[in-house]
Amino acid sequence: MSEATRKPPAPPPGGNARLLPPDGGRDRPLFAVAAILVFLACLAALGARGAWTSSERWMEDLSGSLTVQIRPEDGRDTNADAQEAARLITDLPGISSATARTRGDSEALLEPWFGSAGLPADLPVPLLIDVQLSDPDILPVEDIAATLSDAGIAADIDDHGRWSDAVARAGQLARLLALGLLTLILGAAAAVIAFAARASLAARRDVADALHIVGATDAYIAGLFERRFFSLGLKAGAAGAGFAALIAILVAVGGSNADALYFLPEMIFAPVEIASLLAAPLLAGAISALSARLAVSEELRKRW
Repeated sequence: MSEATRKPPAPPPGGNARLLPPDGGRDRPLFAVAAILVFLACLAALGARGAWTSSERWMEDLSGSLTVQIRPEDGRDTNADAQEAARLITDLPGISSATARTRGDSEALLEPWFGSAGLPADLPVPLLIDVQLSDPDILPVEDIAATLSDAGIAADIDDHGRWSDAVARAGQLARLLALGLLTLILGAAAAVIAFAARASLAARRDVADALHIVGATDAYIAGLFERRFFSLGLKAGAAGAGFAALIAILVAVGGSNADALYFLPEMIFAPVEIASLLAAPLLAGAISALSARLAVSEELRKRW
């Protein structure tokens, strides 16, 4: 009887699972490895999404603002110059607001380098003006420079151009690294499942041979392993995704209460992130099923 005309045997009363019963000794280590891989994949996906969101927000903040630095000069009141400069800048077209910062604000920015003891009172410290633009695409740098020059105020203007480029490059690099890591983890998961499926087929060689003798096609036998590993991948995916969600919640809560976590990607549970975590078990099951089917089908073709 040819492979094409051979009819598969009817499933036993207990279903297809009776032909390939669970094996705790082999399934538990594989379940643990698959759950860990799904956990890492979810964290990589959330990290990539967080890097994307953070870089976009930083770009929006930088592109919609300017910073004016008022330089101290002998014989002039730097604080008065800052207040006057803020008033003059506010009156210019294209400016939404201009806020003069105090010496305390400047010292706070310098604190990481000079410590919390503060700077000597007689040390001249430049004052900053935070300028918000009404149209991020229009940078009135020349108008601001000319206005302040006419008023006799010494100032430097930073349009954040170099910082925008650096943030864009850093965000792009973080996204590429996270997506690359995600791809490697998914590839590793597929390889592990394929190896486990081949090992499972070897351990149940007698079952596969008996099914082949009674008329089961290679597709039928491969389907048994496909369904078995789909179930295992689904359960491992749910465990890994659940643990990843727990870690992400802890990072999100900790990041909102402690500045020490500023170096971690931002974790936001928007619909996209929630959908990704919910889809992770299904994706893990699909990868497990496909990897098992391909691996078993290849082994069966070599055998018969």
